[in-house]
Amino acid sequence: MATKTGLTQVRQRKYLAKDFNAFREQLLEYAKLYYPDKIKDFSEASLGGLLLDFASYVGDTFSFYLDHQFGELSYDTAVEYGNIENLLKTAGVKIQGAAPAIVPLTFYVRVPANQNGNGPDMNSLPIIQANTICSADNGVEFILKDDINFNDTNQDGTLKAKYIIDKTVNNVPQSYILSAEGEAISGKEKIETFTIGNEFVPFKRLSLEQPNVSEIISMKDDLGNDYYEVSNLTDDTIYLSVLNTKSDAAFVKNRIKPKLVPYRYVTDTTLATRQTTIILGGGNAESFEDDALPDPTSFAISLPYTKTFSKIAINPSSMLNSKTLGVYNTNTTMTVTYRYGGGLNHSVKNDSIKSIKLLNMTFPGDVSSATASAIRGSTEVTNLDDASGGEDAMTIDELKQLIPLMKNSQERMVTAPDVIARIYSLPTTFGRIFRTSVHPDPNNRQASNIYVISRNDSQQLVISPDTLKENLKNYLTPYRQLSDTFNILDAKIINIGCNFEVMIDPLLNKSLVLQQVLIRLKDYFNIKNFTIDQPIIRDDILSLISNVQGIMSINSLIINNIVTNVGSRTYSNVSFNIPMNTINNVIVPPIGSIFEIKYPNYDIIGKVVT
Repeated sequence: MATKTGLTQVRQRKYLAKDFNAFREQLLEYAKLYYPDKIKDFSEASLGGLLLDFASYVGDTFSFYLDHQFGELSYDTAVEYGNIENLLKTAGVKIQGAAPAIVPLTFYVRVPANQNGNGPDMNSLPIIQANTICSADNGVEFILKDDINFNDTNQDGTLKAKYIIDKTVNNVPQSYILSAEGEAISGKEKIETFTIGNEFVPFKRLSLEQPNVSEIISMKDDLGNDYYEVSNLTDDTIYLSVLNTKSDAAFVKNRIKPKLVPYRYVTDTTLATRQTTIILGGGNAESFEDDALPDPTSFAISLPYTKTFSKIAINPSSMLNSKTLGVYNTNTTMTVTYRYGGGLNHSVKNDSIKSIKLLNMTFPGDVSSATASAIRGSTEVTNLDDASGGEDAMTIDELKQLIPLMKNSQERMVTAPDVIARIYSLPTTFGRIFRTSVHPDPNNRQASNIYVISRNDSQQLVISPDTLKENLKNYLTPYRQLSDTFNILDAKIINIGCNFEVMIDPLLNKSLVLQQVLIRLKDYFNIKNFTIDQPIIRDDILSLISNVQGIMSINSLIINNIVTNVGSRTYSNVSFNIPMNTINNVIVPPIGSIFEIKYPNYDIIGKVVT
């Protein structure tokens, strides 16, 4: 008599089927092998065929969704909006709508002449205020960003606005037409209000009605608190742009001013509709006015009427109800002003913005109502340049292409190239760094010396203004690592001259050949071709001169340091011994210095010898 061992027969199964036909073939083979006496008819019209088709259909469906869900894990193959949106957010790609266009608008006003008839009446000069709305021929609206003050003057007291005589009587000017320029941005503005109830909800979401929001201009509650947009709710500091009123305002228009913002928010844009949602902070401003973190003992559960208790569930998210992720007030009304709209059709051609839909004009001087009305009626506008920047919303494929780029990018400074790249990304409104270099501080292992230099309107090197360096310090602070220290120093300007003597083919025009050499040397010594710490290679200069057609030989080449003022020409006071710092025909500058031929027409001297 046979005994049972408790082991069951292992039936052979295959896992290679992926579609309906493969599943049916394997199921048919399985049924014939293990159930030969149960069902023998597996034709399409039989019961066995029905069971095979049902099972194959289910397997085919599962196989499809398995492949589909696996494909949704990668941005290359994902097709569902929700999954693509999550992949974009994970990579740090900002979903945005259509972009607006920016254009400089030129406004013209007719004002009466002064009593002497030698210029416009200063009391009649108006201010065209921000939010003045103009319209292009295709109906796109442009909103003036800043005030245009026709009273603004240059340092010598002359008006910045240009003007021409409009009307004369007996050769005496009666009125002038003034023109001034201001920047405008396309789109429309809208104000929405949101009622915040008594119940506090962490990270409350407020959805704006209009799609393609380009900028949230302002957001405030009934209690007078201003809310500011940040990249992440952990960012508690923003940087404001304020007008620079110091003596170096000609070089640096605006200053960077840090500001702590407990009332803050982030925005989230939906991929499918391109509508924007505002996400408020995670803390209640009324509950935690003084403490950055809540008191952990406040979450203890009191059980005064029992001597025994079981496990108690605690919600860890209660600890997030703090100022560390921003706060907002309950029982109030939020007022949000934002700008929306954009697209390729917003990049209108020049001379296509001619209509003024809303004119906001004031008069700081004492002017009669009749004169003010006449000036308002005379106001005209046009765009002398094409509007630029208007773009349609990025497609899904275009957004996908940004994912690997964003993964490789970083919002921190680790290496010297990171620091240099961040310095050059400083917005120009806060000043322009022309050249920079970074070196370790020999006196502090944790510090680095940043050397900077700027240029003036004549394309000559100048020491960077203090306001610019202050802006740069504020700009770099959020990106530096905690243990890093930066010393922002002025680069040394070493002014040099170039003197050479050449022998020229006597059959050629010596003046023309010499002129060609001078042109090449001026291009070589153009300050755009030089950076801080860049050496001068004498062999390159010799090769450049000798390659000019007609040069037979170079008798001498002298690079000299110029420190004394010559006539009205002013040079740097940095003295540099060129022969002592020349190694193998290479002139090596000190760390943190830059060579400059300040006056090429005077400092590059060539002589022809026979």
